[in-house]
Amino acid sequence: MTDFLTLQHGQLPLPTFLPDATFGTVRAVDSRDLSEAGIRALVMNVFHLMQRPGSSTITALGGLHQMTAWSGPIVTDSGGFQAYSLIRNNSKQGRITDQGLTFQPEGAERRFQLTPEKSIQLQLSYGADIVICLDDCTHVDDPPAEQRRSVERTIRWARRCRQEFDRQVAQRRRQGPPPLLFAVVQGGGDLHLRAECAAALLDIGFDGFGFGGWPLDAQGQLLDEVLAFTRDQIPARFPMHALGVGHPASVVACARMGYDIFDSALPTRDARQGRLLAFTADPQRPGFQLRGDWFTYVYLADRKHVKADTPISPGCQCYTCSRYSLGYLHHLHKLGETLVLRLATIHNLHFMAQLMELIRHERRGSQANDQS
Repeated sequence: MTDFLTLQHGQLPLPTFLPDATFGTVRAVDSRDLSEAGIRALVMNVFHLMQRPGSSTITALGGLHQMTAWSGPIVTDSGGFQAYSLIRNNSKQGRITDQGLTFQPEGAERRFQLTPEKSIQLQLSYGADIVICLDDCTHVDDPPAEQRRSVERTIRWARRCRQEFDRQVAQRRRQGPPPLLFAVVQGGGDLHLRAECAAALLDIGFDGFGFGGWPLDAQGQLLDEVLAFTRDQIPARFPMHALGVGHPASVVACARMGYDIFDSALPTRDARQGRLLAFTADPQRPGFQLRGDWFTYVYLADRKHVKADTPISPGCQCYTCSRYSLGYLHHLHKLGETLVLRLATIHNLHFMAQLMELIRHERRGSQANDQS
């Protein structure tokens, strides 16, 4: 199990959490806010970026790093999940074939095509540090025949992505380490299909892997068995991305299974809605563990915070908590003042960054115990 990834734009410690900068931005904050909150990398989405601002605009603005003024690593998701969600909800907006995806989102002036080859071409042209193969996503409850088609198509697409990636990298003369290529393991809730997909992808050869499909069941519970089984199919030397996992308890659970990379819009969306993350005790104090009731939510709308002259979370030293009281944030929230969106987002991101430090410390301790 590796402790970090060496990428074009710096070393990325593992495990790590990536905020969703879907369109090239994390809402309400800028690149300096992100860096000072402890965020080490971002995830962006080719499905959305190819529409807005558009690939020619991204190229004209110097690629994703220059456009967004973000100097750290960027992971670009292929957009398979987003296209699947769009088409699943309304088949009139697109279709999925063996060739790729054809879609026209509501309000769009034209149709878009996204093949495995084009997905790779776009992600590399954007300057991504980690490129993710286009995959055919399903819901965990989809019927067996659909899960089978998804796995077979995902494997075929992964092979095409691998070939196009190698061709593109050979043509591009880049300084520093080349981008990494990750493939996505599909199979829904069928463990046999998960194993079959993982084995085929390992045979093709990739730098890392992702857990494909929605990681929750119909009741919103983490698919622990499927997630753990899928991680076990991939040798520990390969980093694995728990795509879409961002709830703090789910992140801890998946990290203990061996997952290394997490991304989600949940912490930042919660922040904008006034739901803030807090440890139940100062995590820097001796004896603090990620066990039991180790975190809670603070709701800015609660009247009990009117005169609270305390930080959001015990011992928090983020920009927000080191300057402003919980009572003041409650005041801004009640006013509908836009400043609270930035301050709340900074705090939730710092919480996630601090959580990752705690998980890395826990993992180092576990590895030391295994070796003793």
